[in-house]
Amino acid sequence: MPPRPRLLIITPDFPPARGGIQVLSHRLAVGMKGFHTRVITSDASGAAEFDASGDLAVRRVRTDPRLGKGRNIALNAAAFAAALRFRPQLTLSVHIVASPAAALVNRVTGAPTVQYFHAKEIGAKPRLAAFAAQRAQATIAVSSYTSRLIAATGGARGATSLIPPGVDLPAEAEPLPEPRPTLLTIARLEDRYKGHDVLVRALPLIRAAVPDVQWVVIGDGPLRSGLERLSAAHGMEDAVRFLGAADDEERNSWLRRAHALAMPSRLPDGDFAGEGFGIVYLEAGAYGKPVLAGNVAGPLDAVADGESGLLVDPADHLAVAEGATKLLRDRELAQRLGAAGKARAQDFAWPRIGERVEALLLAQLAGSA
Repeated sequence: MPPRPRLLIITPDFPPARGGIQVLSHRLAVGMKGFHTRVITSDASGAAEFDASGDLAVRRVRTDPRLGKGRNIALNAAAFAAALRFRPQLTLSVHIVASPAAALVNRVTGAPTVQYFHAKEIGAKPRLAAFAAQRAQATIAVSSYTSRLIAATGGARGATSLIPPGVDLPAEAEPLPEPRPTLLTIARLEDRYKGHDVLVRALPLIRAAVPDVQWVVIGDGPLRSGLERLSAAHGMEDAVRFLGAADDEERNSWLRRAHALAMPSRLPDGDFAGEGFGIVYLEAGAYGKPVLAGNVAGPLDAVADGESGLLVDPADHLAVAEGATKLLRDRELAQRLGAAGKARAQDFAWPRIGERVEALLLAQLAGSA
């Protein structure tokens, strides 16, 4: 049996750190069985225990947090040094900050690069995004919106494939009892475009129609204190629960207890970048929950409007309130959308998404040969 081709994955984001890119990096690394894979990533609290629990070859790069953006230099240097020893036949760069190392590996070894694009990073680092698109032999966009953002940088050198992120299907998805009508939002409190502020303004209108409504917020970050003050200013302290960075067990419990997930992400100021896809919409769907999302950017791919959820104007708190109220009061609609969301999540299960990425990588390998 011929040896498996050597795949180098370079990513600044990897478990046990939390986040969507972290999950994507890990699920691909462990799920694509056709490769002999090595991962180069940043160090994180609890990384030694996490890496020891699996059989994946992971090289951690220790960096001083005080270096700020300079941490990416250390990651790229370590990745290139590892590539000289590993001699990969393919490189998967999961974030544009890893593209300098991937481009250098390609130049020295000839290993083709496949570059992931999400969304937010393109607006934050447009010159680096353009560099990454032009130096990669193929690119992956997580949504149609992200594909358009890549084109706005000047376009990719190779073909761009649209492959969404995957979702982990829960082993236990049966609803748990929750006496209060509950809206749930799961997102780090770091980016204003996620729409927490609009939900705060919508909440008094929602409560006028659903008096015992509660809004449960999972996630932490620098915006929390401001959102707490805004909630108090609107007299909503008793209707809002900020849970912080909940662990997986608590998070999954609320996905089973909530009646709907609401995250009306909008385009940030300047109308560039924002929600690349919104995997949390599919995660809620996997639990049979209807979702409320903004009708812009990545959610247009993640949510089937009127089928698995409702898409509304995310900048209009009246539209957000109307949509959320409808999900809480119209039980038949909520059940229909939730059932469709659960069926839709099956198409985005990680094994299926991993197969698509693996096929793309093998095609690049065959083309380079």
